[in-house]
Amino acid sequence: MAIKINKKIIFSLIIVLILIVGGFFWWWQGREIKGSPEDYVIIETEEGKIVDNKKAGLTVKVPEGWEVEKMEIKEGSVLIHTLDIEGKEWNGMMVPPLIKGCGIEIAVVYNKYKKMDLEEIEKEVKTLQWALQIKSEEFEKVTINNWQALKNTFESEELGSVISIYILLKNKLYNVGLYFAPNEKERCVQEFDKFLETVSIQ
Repeated sequence: MAIKINKKIIFSLIIVLILIVGGFFWWWQGREIKGSPEDYVIIETEEGKIVDNKKAGLTVKVPEGWEVEKMEIKEGSVLIHTLDIEGKEWNGMMVPPLIKGCGIEIAVVYNKYKKMDLEEIEKEVKTLQWALQIKSEEFEKVTINNWQALKNTFESEELGSVISIYILLKNKLYNVGLYFAPNEKERCVQEFDKFLETVSIQ
């Protein structure tokens, strides 16, 4: 069941969606938009659904029973979510903050001009999250399938509960974000941890 929203907050929701999947990197100087939702191909296999992005060298396995939707925003992205997801409705999709279920968003940002490291990414994230009314926030360096990554866990008035992973490889920034209903943290985080184990970047 969706909660209807009025037109006055449509613009802020668009900004929120761009922010959560890492699309805020379009503000950086020297950027070129190279990605598209069409880069993501959903493949049915005997082992379940696979999302493949050959341009980014990215492959992930969709959790069993979850759905996949392509998102028409900067660089293109996909939303992988539980069937029971409930939240605000925007452009036919559920957006955070959620009142039920789990959602995982994946985006790849291409930047061939500006070399960055995880410390610089952390600074950019902190600067650009000012509009989200952050209530609590934590950054830590983690290892995801042998890759160094930045993990950002935060609570926001705009988005609710979010865990965002940033992996910087081969001049591409891979962003995988989890958002979830407040009372479903344990379930969603467990699924997210298992999902991260399926992430393959070549």
